[in-house]
Amino acid sequence: MPQPEGAELDAVRARREELKKRYLKPVGERPATPVGGIHHAALIAKDVEATVAFYQETLGFPLVELVENRDYKGSSHFFFDIGNGNLLGFFDFPGHDHPDFTETIGAVQHIALSQTAEAFAAMRATLDEAGIEYIGPDRGIDNSLYIRDPNGIGIEFYREDLGRFEGEPLLS
Repeated sequence: MPQPEGAELDAVRARREELKKRYLKPVGERPATPVGGIHHAALIAKDVEATVAFYQETLGFPLVELVENRDYKGSSHFFFDIGNGNLLGFFDFPGHDHPDFTETIGAVQHIALSQTAEAFAAMRATLDEAGIEYIGPDRGIDNSLYIRDPNGIGIEFYREDLGRFEGEPLLS
């Protein structure tokens, strides 16, 4: 994906600063959110078994439910526990031809999952042992491991506490 340069980059950066000044309130001045968090992110799987094997057997996320999708007969709806009361949900749609993943407007670029330093090191070892390619430490990024699941979905293992970004608290 081409990145902006020169005057175009300066304009993008200036626009971001304008938006920050207009919308980003200091932590103590932000209103409480009206929701309790993400119940589940719903994604599409090409292959139920390959997805279950990857998330549960390779990454260690327990499968907690596998039912028929209430909105589409024959489709499976299944969930993995990703910690802290959050779920990662998937649907499959048998009979539909799904194109390969593409990074585009409206698509999920990646899902970032918080990990302690110990869990991060263990995940890196798991990925290395399984031969799963990643972008991360030793590749210019210190606190992240980026992978793609069997469906092309980007997953980031982020060595950072929930509610923080680059060491700074985002929440009150």
